Amino acid sequence: MPLESVYEKILSYELKDAGLKIEIQKPISMKSKNLFLDEAFRADIIVEDKLILELKSVSEISPVYYKQLLTYLRLSNRKLGLLINFNTELLKNGIKRVINGTVE
Repeated sequence: MPLESVYEKILSYELKDAGLKIEIQKPISMKSKNLFLDEAFRADIIVEDKLILELKSVSEISPVYYKQLLTYLRLSNRKLGLLINFNTELLKNGIKRVINGTVE
C-alpha cells in the first residue's frame, strides 16, 4: 500500500473520530465544451463539504501539486484547500494552504 494511502486512512479515521463529516476519494466532475466528465478527478479528502485535503508523501512539493489542488477547488466551487506533505521532519512544515488561487 503506498504511503499516501496509509496516511489517508489514518487521517480519515482521526477526522471522523473528531466528529467531522468527511468524504474520501470524492469524484470531481468537469465540463469542457460539449464534453462532461463525471469523474474527471478525485479529491483525497473533503472535510465538512468545505475543505479539500490533498495528501502527498514526497521529498519536495512540486508546483504541479498546487495547480492540481487549485483545479479541484475551482471545479468544485470551494475556496480552501490544504496540501499536506507527510514526508517532512515536522508535519506543520509540510502543510500549505491554497485559497482562491493563492498559496500561503
